[in-house]
Formats: sequence, C-alpha cells, structure tokens
Amino acid sequence: MKLAVLGVGLIGGSIGLAARGRTGAEVCGHDPDGEVLDRALQLGAIDTRSSSIAEALDGAEVVFVAAPVGALAETVAAALAAAGSDCVVSDVGSTKRLLAAAGADGRFIGGHPLAGAETAGVEHAREDLFDGATWYLTPAEGATAGVLYERLHRLLLGLGAHPTAIDAETHDRLMARVSHLPHVLANVLVGQAAALLGADESERLPAVGPSFRDATRVAGANSAIWTDIYMSNSDALVECIDELTERLEEVRGWLGGGRAAEVRDWNERARREREALLGAGLVGGEGGEPVGELRVSVPNRPGVIAEIALELGRAGVDIGDMALAPSQDRRQGVVALWIAGEEHLLRAGELIAQLGFPVVRA
Repeated sequence: MKLAVLGVGLIGGSIGLAARGRTGAEVCGHDPDGEVLDRALQLGAIDTRSSSIAEALDGAEVVFVAAPVGALAETVAAALAAAGSDCVVSDVGSTKRLLAAAGADGRFIGGHPLAGAETAGVEHAREDLFDGATWYLTPAEGATAGVLYERLHRLLLGLGAHPTAIDAETHDRLMARVSHLPHVLANVLVGQAAALLGADESERLPAVGPSFRDATRVAGANSAIWTDIYMSNSDALVECIDELTERLEEVRGWLGGGRAAEVRDWNERARREREALLGAGLVGGEGGEPVGELRVSVPNRPGVIAEIALELGRAGVDIGDMALAPSQDRRQGVVALWIAGEEHLLRAGELIAQLGFPVVRA
C-alpha cells in the first residue's frame, strides 16, 4: 500500500513511522519546508519526498493531511483534486466542522487522533504514538464510500489506534469541553498566578505543590497550532466558557455564603463524575473480553457503512475490525463486524436492526 502524508510534523511523521514499521506501507511525504522533508527521510518517517501534492498522491491509496488547522481546508481540497477515484483522503485536525464541505466527496473521511505531545516537529515523531489511542473518524452519512472507510479503518488498527466514528458537530463540541477549554483554563491560571509577581518578570513564583503544575501543563501550547484551533472552534468554545462562568458563579456563592455542605457535595460529585468519565473512556476488549462477529446485509450505496459506524459510535460501541464482501452483481453485500464484549455485541445488533439492516450473529 502506498500512503501520502501532507505535512510531516509530529503527527504526520508518526503516521509515516508507524505505517512503514507496522504495515509495510510505502510512504511519500510532502511539506512546504524542504528541510523538514530532509529530516523526515533521515529519521525514516518517509520513503520518498515530493515537491508537489500531485506528485505525492500519484498512486496513493490513502492520504493523510497533517497540515496546520488554518491550512486544512485548502490542503484537503488540493488533495481531493489530485487523488484518484479509489483513494481515501483523511486529515488529523482537532476541529471537524470546518471541513464539512469536503464531506460531500465520498473519498474524504475526516479524522482526529487523540494523541500528541507538548513537543512539535518530525524530530519528536514516534512509531508508538498512536498505541491505544482513540482515532475519531467523521464519515459523511449518504456520501462516504464503504470500501474506503474499511481501508482507512483497517489501516488505523494497524497503526495501533482504536478508530471510532462520530459526527462532526458532536466531535467539535466534545473537543471544546475536554481539550480546548482546558487549554484556555491553563492559560488563565498561569496569567492569574503571574499577576502576583507584578511587573518584575524576573521574579519567580514561590514553591508550589503539584496541583498548579498539573493544571497548567498545557499552558502556552504552540501558538502557531492553537490559535487556529481556538478560532476554528470558537462558537463551541465560547459556549463552554459561558457555561463555566455560570458554574464558577454558583461555587462562588457557596463559598461566599459559608455553605460548606454544598461545597462538600460538589467536591464529592466531581470525584464520582471524574471516575465515571475516565471509565467511559476505556476501550472494550483490553481486558480480554471475547470478540464476537456480526454480519450485516447492506445495499451497495454511498454512506451505508458510515451510517452504521456513526450509530454504533454514538452508543459507545467500538468496531474492533470490519470486512466487506460485495455480491457478484455488486448490488448489495455483507459487512462483517467484530466487536468485543457480549453486551456491546448485543447492543450493536439491536442498533443495526433498528436502522433497518438484516443482521445475524456469526
């Protein structure tokens, strides 16, 4: 399999390393910075370099656009213009609605790996960066080609990730709460603490415990990346900030009014909710749960795989693997889905049946 990676930084370089090392893929890289490509070749993140997007995509079966968020829409459009009819194009951006127009093209499937580091650049790329990481996919219902979704899904499994379908709107509002807002808060906390030092920037904050360090670990993250992220998801982020302001006002009232019982209940509730949220984020099958197979009869039309994958993703059911088997006349086919855990397997069967597709357990 030939892959093209457009933008060979931390994520693009890690895709290249994992694809070459784990799947045996041939990887061609393209980046506006020639020195970055030289470094990627030296590190083994790519097999070859190209001077243009069209050259990089020549013969490619899968394309990853790993450009900065601000350049994503333009680069994805250029990739789709150069890609063949049997080539799947994806991206790795942390906001997905800005690429909604590209979703009308059955070859495009938005993506977002929940992996990264405070460091940037191909010199920090790692083959194991995606091990165990959720990799969100945002296929377009009614448009995404099933065979291309299967190819991308299988490749991501090979990279060590857990691909999970989600719609773009839900993705962006979720990221605003669990990723983008924490970055905003880290910046605010640092600024608030720095204000204690006054105008003398050389003065250091007195010794503090780990709470401040942990809460501000992502403060001042790469501005070239995060400015675009904040602005591309600004409506969802503003909504989160407004909600946070209301919650802080409520806590302020309890503290100002000496209402210890409310404060204690609030703190206990936060502990329980954190445990529940972290538990919900664990991927099924890691603890040795048995894997079952479902076989779904589907018509041969664009978007049918996306419809199933999104429905299961909304219910928190992960597809461990999948395979497509078209009929001889190619009018219909059977999708085999492998799912870990008896409860998830039963739930998946129910959801698929509710969509109107015949489903049986193999």
